[in-house]
Amino acid sequence: MRLDKFLCEMNKGSRSQVKDHIRQGFVTVNGAVIKTPEQKIKEDSDLVTFRGEPLTFQKFVYYMLNKPQGVVSATKDNTARTVLELLPEEKRTGLFPVGRLDKDTEGLLLITNDGQLAHRLLSPKKHVDKVYLVGIKKALTVEEADRLRQGVDIGEKKLTAPAKVEILEELQIALTIHEGQFHQVKRMFKAVGNEVLTLKRIRFGRLQLDEKLSPGQSRELTEEEVELLHES
Repeated sequence: MRLDKFLCEMNKGSRSQVKDHIRQGFVTVNGAVIKTPEQKIKEDSDLVTFRGEPLTFQKFVYYMLNKPQGVVSATKDNTARTVLELLPEEKRTGLFPVGRLDKDTEGLLLITNDGQLAHRLLSPKKHVDKVYLVGIKKALTVEEADRLRQGVDIGEKKLTAPAKVEILEELQIALTIHEGQFHQVKRMFKAVGNEVLTLKRIRFGRLQLDEKLSPGQSRELTEEEVELLHES
């Protein structure tokens, strides 16, 4: 692998930025300062340091973001701030959000460069659960909750799949679904004559939102959390 590509993969900046770092002598390979960005290295065995920091090659990276309201789940947007802009600039290269949360929805969003895992997590055939805390306008009746559990008509070709509905408080529901239709949760509650006022995702597959993360904050997943995602 080219040295500049390696540094990009390690989220040390854009291609132009890492080329400048290399030419300024900030990078060593096996103890020798290398100033040529096109230098080939063996990423699995060569010892590369950046500003004295040893770099261990990671093919895939995984971040948990507590998405705040007002940002869009995209890599680029012409009008709104994106979730990638909440990560440090040097860590954004090649990353993308897994699925999307509405602009006004908060909570757990996975950001990675692992396309295969993202595809499996989002595949309708895999039935990966997503759990939301839903603040609603008025209390659900028993009949309305049962309709959500059985599946409702939101204007698609078929009813929504059966959901798990847990009433936490009079106006707060824990809703578990495994589909990902556009504005699905809002449309489900509208179908039973209610309105969603607040929406926060707290679990995706077996990955639980770290409540220590304030809205807008992120961190890398632990090895155990990555394993949980693969098991999902």
